[in-house]
Amino acid sequence: MQQPDTQRRPYEGLDPGVVIAAVESLGLLCDGRLLALNSFENRVYRIGQETGPALVAKFYRPGRWTDAAIIEEHEFSAELAHSGLSVVAPLTIDARTLHEHAGFRFAVFPLQGGRAPELGVRENLRHLGQCLGRLHAIGARKPFANRPTLSLAEQGDAAVDFILDGEWLPPELEENFAVLADSLLDAAEQRWTLAEPVANLRLHGDCHPGNLLWRDDQAHFVDLDDCCNGPAMQDLWMLLSGSPAEQQQQLEWLLEGYRVFAEFDPMQRHLIEPLRTLRLLHYHAWIARRWHDPAFPAAFPWFGDPRHWEEVIGQMQEQLSALQEGD
Repeated sequence: MQQPDTQRRPYEGLDPGVVIAAVESLGLLCDGRLLALNSFENRVYRIGQETGPALVAKFYRPGRWTDAAIIEEHEFSAELAHSGLSVVAPLTIDARTLHEHAGFRFAVFPLQGGRAPELGVRENLRHLGQCLGRLHAIGARKPFANRPTLSLAEQGDAAVDFILDGEWLPPELEENFAVLADSLLDAAEQRWTLAEPVANLRLHGDCHPGNLLWRDDQAHFVDLDDCCNGPAMQDLWMLLSGSPAEQQQQLEWLLEGYRVFAEFDPMQRHLIEPLRTLRLLHYHAWIARRWHDPAFPAAFPWFGDPRHWEEVIGQMQEQLSALQEGD
């Protein structure tokens, strides 16, 4: 079996037959039903079994994480689940959670049903705040040793450098983008310093509504692939939406529940706009870094369109204003 080309076509060779063979190598018997689920960074499949419920198989992007980093993700998921949080953790099979087949690393998870939570409702946000307070109380016990720490340098400076080093920006927009990015990161750093010293803890890392499943009036956390060390606010701000006043009210409702289980430093409110800035820049660098994967040009055909980058510059200008206005 030819090994995957992690530089050009990272999932070449990962066809349905290989997916099923990988799962059956663990002693599971598939019934032939296989459905690709929505995922760009990894490849994720719902797989039926001859006996028992359907499972989810997640094939990790080659070259992205070390084995140690993936195992830390799995251990954190298990630690949270063992503490009573509803977290979809990988199954342990043959005393392992991380497996390998045909050059691909993968894990198998139970299938969790549910829908995106309805945000903006006080009781829902209080419940989510309680869950995140519990998650962070556990996350504060020790740091990750093999996973990244969220920072302006890694998420911001590196992202801007990668975009500018590529051929994504129309020539007439390059200087405008570079100058605006410098101003954005300078303003983000100034706001970040207002929250210092910032305590870092183990986080979900990508706690947006798509990674939360709501069922039976309970939140279920999925996909800890981006778990990292960082400030508590990283897991809170992506649950806020609407006008500044609406977001302020939503944050208060979240914190009503959060403070039941964990302390919250009110100075971390200063981090909302810097974190939003980092996500904007990192998202575009992420697409650029993955462009060699055939799934990305197909999913993001607008990425090289000058009109898209004009819109990005407009978003950056709006974000700079938000940083400069303050809380």
